[in-house]
Amino acid sequence: MSIFDKARIVILEDKTLFKGWSHLRGITFDFFREGRAPHRLSWEVFDRREAAGILLHNVERDTVTLVRQLRIPAHLMGDHPYLLEVPAGFIDEGETALQAVIREALEETGYAVTKASNAFAAYMSPGSVTEKVHCFYGSVTDVDRVSAGGGLDDEHEDLEVVELRFADALRMVETGEIVDAKTIMLLQWAALNRS
Repeated sequence: MSIFDKARIVILEDKTLFKGWSHLRGITFDFFREGRAPHRLSWEVFDRREAAGILLHNVERDTVTLVRQLRIPAHLMGDHPYLLEVPAGFIDEGETALQAVIREALEETGYAVTKASNAFAAYMSPGSVTEKVHCFYGSVTDVDRVSAGGGLDDEHEDLEVVELRFADALRMVETGEIVDAKTIMLLQWAALNRS
C-alpha cells in the first residue's frame, strides 16, 4: 500500500498561459494527503498530444535506422542542435499508436513497416509535460525500404536518414552522441529483448 492511496487532488484553476503549436497551462490545485496538512500548489503544465515512436531494426544487417533533425531546445541548452532519434510523431485524431508509427516510419525513413511490436509507453518529462510516447520495435529488411524518406515538405520537415550498426548506436548512447530519451530507451529495450 502506498502513502498516496488515499491522497486527493482538487483542481481549483486551469488557465491558458499561452496557446500556439502547443498549450501552456497554469494549474492551481489543493493536495490532500493523510497525516499532512493540505497545501495549495501552482504548476505550469506544457500540454502535448500523445505520440508514438519506433526503433527500426534491420535484422539482416543488424542495423538501426534513425533520423537526425533540428531541436531548438537542445540548441538553447548549448548542445548540438541536430539530434539522432527514432522516427516518431504525434498520434492524429482517430489513429492508433501503431498506425501513427507506421505512418511516421514511412514519411521519415522510407520504410514500409509490416512487423512492429509494442515495447512500452512512457512519459518523457512528467514533472511538467503531458506527452506520453508509445514505443514500438519494428524488424525490417532492405525490401521494406520503398522510398528515400526525409520527412514531409508540407510539414517543413528536414530530416537526415541515418543507418547505424546496432552496436554502434548503443555505443553512441554511452558517448553522449545519442541523447534523445525515447531513442535511448528503445535501444536499451532492444538490447535486452531482441533475439
